[in-house]
Parts: sequence; structure tokens; C-alpha cells
Amino acid sequence: MYEVIGKIDTRAFRVLWMLEELGQPYEWTKAGPRSAEVMAHNPSGKVPVLLVDGEPVNDSVAIMQYLADRHGAFTHPAGTLERARQDAISNFLIDDFDALLWMGARHVFVLPEEHRMPEIRSSLKWEFAGAVERCAGILGDKAFLTGDEMTVPDILAAHCANWAFSAKFPLENDKFNAYVKRMRDRDAFKRVAALAKA
Repeated sequence: MYEVIGKIDTRAFRVLWMLEELGQPYEWTKAGPRSAEVMAHNPSGKVPVLLVDGEPVNDSVAIMQYLADRHGAFTHPAGTLERARQDAISNFLIDDFDALLWMGARHVFVLPEEHRMPEIRSSLKWEFAGAVERCAGILGDKAFLTGDEMTVPDILAAHCANWAFSAKFPLENDKFNAYVKRMRDRDAFKRVAALAKA
């Protein structure tokens, strides 16, 4: 049994989605960043945390990749060129999707008010638009980012797209948007989205 700690409107959504795709049972503790439940397992206070037999694993992408490796699904095998390319796409998405969105959030509501620079969002949105175009290029005519089968970076990309939509970051590439819609139409995504509304 796994336990996921983190509110669903955070990167914990990704981990819950991966567990739903894998069909693995889990418990979910709806705790926010820097809460007592989180701090007990991650001194940085960041979410999500995955408890595996009581042992914590931190960072949403590391957690997703661990689960994919452990259950032999949604990933290419370690040590293959396909896995290296998969990891390169994950790193691209962390650097050019997630990091830009997080920086935008930090300057709106995360940082102390005296340290916020909301005007930086204009530059971040410009960079993000370029990253969306590059991601569409990686996708090409494939069903998923690494080929015919869904892998970890697909969850990462689709979750970031949802975040971008709510943060009003540009999503203006038709190919990318059609891909995200296919991801959102997956039953596992819908189950997690239903948890968010419950």
C-alpha cells in the first residue's frame, strides 16, 4: 500500500494520476505544503511525498518514475537509449514547463509580498510559449511523447498544461492542445479530477 501526502491542487495530482494508471491501491492524505504531515517526512515542506512501507520518496517526477520502474509500466527500461530519450524529455519539461510555471506562481502568491515581481510573468509566458512549440515538435505525429505508448513525461506535460491553463499561460498550439485533450480523456485522469471536485 502506498500513501500519497499532498493536496490535489499541487504536484500530488501527478502522483495520484500515475497510481490510478497503474491500478495500484493507495491512501491519500490531503495535506498542504509545510504542514505537520509533510514536514514529518520532508524537511523542505514540499509536496508530494510518497510513503512506501513508511519510507518517504520526495519530488513528483522522481516518485512517478519510481512507480513506473517498480511496476514495469509507463516507462522504457533503464539503460536503454529509449529511456535516455524519455529522461531527456522529462528534464526538458521540468526545466521549460514546470520551472516557468512555478516561478510565475512564486511571484504571485508564494514569495513574501516585498519580494514578488509580478511583471516577470510576461517574460515567463513568452518562454513558455516557445516551450509549447518545442514540445509539439517532440510529439510530432506520435500518439505520445516517446512513441506509441504513454510514459512518465506524458503525465508531466499534461499536468503542466492544466496548470498553465489555470495560470493563464499561453497554450496556442493546436497539436499540443489536441494531445492534452487526449490525456485528459483518460479514465485515470478523470478519476483523479473527480477526487478534486469531491
